[in-house]
Amino acid sequence: MQLSPTIFKAYDIRGVVPSTVNEAMAEALGRAFGTVALREGQKVVAVGRDGRLSGPALSAALIQGLVSVGVEVIDIGKATTPMLYFAATTLCASGIQVTGSHNPKDYNGFKMVMDGRAIYGDEIQTLRQIMENDSWVLQDGGSVRHVDVLPAYSARIVGGITLSRPMKIVVDSGNGIAGASAPGILRAIGCEVTELHSEVDGNFPNHHPDPSKPENLRDVVAALKAGDAEIGLAFDGDGDRLGIVTKEGNTIYPDRQMMLFARDVLKRAPGGTVIFDVKCSQRLAPTIAEAGGVPMMFKTGHSLIKAKMKEIGSPLGGEMSGHIFFKERWYGFDDGTYAGCRLLEILSQSPDANAVLNALPTSFSTPELNVKCAEGEPHRLVDQLVAKVNFPAPATVNTIDGLRVDWPDGFGLIRGSNTTPVLVLRFEGHTPEALARIEADMLALLRSVKPDAQFDTAAH
Repeated sequence: MQLSPTIFKAYDIRGVVPSTVNEAMAEALGRAFGTVALREGQKVVAVGRDGRLSGPALSAALIQGLVSVGVEVIDIGKATTPMLYFAATTLCASGIQVTGSHNPKDYNGFKMVMDGRAIYGDEIQTLRQIMENDSWVLQDGGSVRHVDVLPAYSARIVGGITLSRPMKIVVDSGNGIAGASAPGILRAIGCEVTELHSEVDGNFPNHHPDPSKPENLRDVVAALKAGDAEIGLAFDGDGDRLGIVTKEGNTIYPDRQMMLFARDVLKRAPGGTVIFDVKCSQRLAPTIAEAGGVPMMFKTGHSLIKAKMKEIGSPLGGEMSGHIFFKERWYGFDDGTYAGCRLLEILSQSPDANAVLNALPTSFSTPELNVKCAEGEPHRLVDQLVAKVNFPAPATVNTIDGLRVDWPDGFGLIRGSNTTPVLVLRFEGHTPEALARIEADMLALLRSVKPDAQFDTAAH
């Protein structure tokens, strides 16, 4: 089968419909995934889809492929990615979500779980080889049954969350799939909810469902200013990431969310290791340590962090992109709705939720910046930077994922994206002066290997 190699990303499969992702490709993926699943003793695979317009056709083709190799399919229909993860945790151990995540509306793709682990890297390339070589094994025994997981999923969240007082909130689902479930769950835990853009519409007529971009939070900010709600929540297209906005209209970025979550989780999991990615604030590690935890900086990538958490028994992990992973009281997968409920549970214990959020340690930082590169160039450039970096003490160098240089008053990061051909840059300083110095020093280093570097602000 002829496939575009560009759709096979580090953590999922993703591309433009119908040029690189289409029904024939989806059916082939179903056959390949099913063949590997059965080889691993996995006879049952859950399938869900987000609200994208191409979802029903791709999902039907994927299911057809799975059934043709002898897999029992549990079709959960339209659902958030976390609801698919829930199905692949409680009903079976493997699953595929048809989702374009935060990408533009003409994209779609597949996030995959095999025997309880999010698959990535070489395992995705193995599926590609089976698809290209048609080396699947067709056999009888496949079947499909339809299950609505929302009642069980909702009951599991609501039964585990206790608000200390009722809260008034604004929720913007951006016409993504979370609009069909999140507002109801938030009401069930005791919130009065002002809903924005809850109708699931794959055209995304109001704004793109990506809360990591400030322009997509404007409607939440306006609703908070116009009404008497305390706080705003926003979800991405497939519901696995959460945006948080204060009454004053300030965004609480995920690394600061992690400070709040770590303090709470570590009360019940003292000494636990909390994992976060290299893009997170320098202020996070000391906050985790002060709360009695062990901070661990790790590579960016939701599949990588989930795997590391499982390996070391971590109660909590998170990434700057907005994926938060609770193992303590939950299943260890990223879920925007659940993270929102945990946040509200913590904030409800204070009479002033915004004071709690505004008191979290903070610094001055750039948004995530992207430098466009040729295919294959980003990681080569990072290798050159690592070989060349020579900042004097007290600078410390971390090369776990790209090049991160920490000073006592801030840090700079240059890493190669694993999903698109760009360099990802982020700079932080404890003061505006420190930020300006660090940014200038890191950019001078970058331009020594790539003189033509041009910057765009980036989303997840």
